[in-house]
Amino acid sequence: MPKVQPHGGGGGSRRGRSAHVASSLAEINVVPLVDVMLVLLIIFMVTAPMMQQGLQVNLPQARRATPVTAQPIYVTVPADFSRNHLVQLDKESIRIDVLDERVRQALLARDDKSVFIRADAEGRVQDIITVFDRLKAAGVERVGFMTTPPPTR
Repeated sequence: MPKVQPHGGGGGSRRGRSAHVASSLAEINVVPLVDVMLVLLIIFMVTAPMMQQGLQVNLPQARRATPVTAQPIYVTVPADFSRNHLVQLDKESIRIDVLDERVRQALLARDDKSVFIRADAEGRVQDIITVFDRLKAAGVERVGFMTTPPPTR
């Protein structure tokens, strides 16, 4: 009586074909992956400078200002401070209610207890004084005001 194969044709050739399929799946083509990664790298390189922006502040001008040499903490007071009560501590926008605590935490590790205010030239003086009072309550010893030099003629 002839022997019947359960899966059809010769079992040896089927085994050889599956081994070939398994070896070809083990090799991954990385060229498309590298192409996609390079495109993403270019996209991030182009968009990264656009992401680094803070509040737009029009600083007042001063003729006799000294350049800043230290690494102080910057507090930015925008022109619309009286509406939303937001300031920017270095690069983070925060409410004026928590400014004194956040500045106190930032000054703990520093010997120099100075802070610079970047106030918009269109802002109100009362807004600047409000921020100034919060900074003094936080233990700031010296407060400086950032200005821009007048245009040269």
